[in-house]
Amino acid sequence: MVNFVRDIRDPEHPYSLEQLSVLSEESITVDDKLGRILITFTPTIQHCSMATVIGLCLRVKLKQCFPPHYKVDIKVSPGSHADEESVNKQLNDKERVAAALENPNLRQLVDECLYSSEL
Repeated sequence: MVNFVRDIRDPEHPYSLEQLSVLSEESITVDDKLGRILITFTPTIQHCSMATVIGLCLRVKLKQCFPPHYKVDIKVSPGSHADEESVNKQLNDKERVAAALENPNLRQLVDECLYSSEL
């Protein structure tokens, strides 16, 4: 499962999320029977301003790789972010995610993180 998201680049660093230990094999759970994916990621610092961008990148990538009936839940690891509750709420609110992805600057940043390794 980590193969789908391992090459996503961190928005602030020239490294992948896997290289920075933001993601690991253990932080991803897929239940094919229920059609659910849970990703728990650990931002590099507690006040990471890019945590929501990282979550958006993960969501967009998984939507591209899995059938639409899969429900994707994305959360920061418990205790890993100063604003954990707010970040988790933003990442799992469909309207907020859709609005964020309609912002051209934010969408460009997400695309750069997703596709920079393919260029």
